[in-house]
Amino acid sequence: MRATWKPHEEHGELTSRAGLPDSVFAYPKKRKEPMTDAKHVRNAIARYDQVTGVSAEERALAFTNIKKAAKHYDVEMTEMNASDLGTRPSTGRTAGDRKKSGRKAVATRKKNARKKS
Repeated sequence: MRATWKPHEEHGELTSRAGLPDSVFAYPKKRKEPMTDAKHVRNAIARYDQVTGVSAEERALAFTNIKKAAKHYDVEMTEMNASDLGTRPSTGRTAGDRKKSGRKAVATRKKNARKKS
């Protein structure tokens, strides 16, 4: 797959993410994970498996874009292919732990709602 990422150098400060061209995003169609410096590239690598709502093709393009941006900004990348980064978040929490946390959050919201009434 051919990378679509291009460096974006602009003098002055951008006021919002909307001011960035599609070519600086790991996922250009969805405008997810902007990569305008080394910090953002490292962030895109770290969050690769957390991005939702993208197809396998978009994920493959994102990996290619991340590799190109990493090379440009001298970010060391040990991952050789997209599968090294994964496709699902791995938090170490079990499904049971997540359900327990969810139930606790619902109870807290209900309790806080009653206090407001």
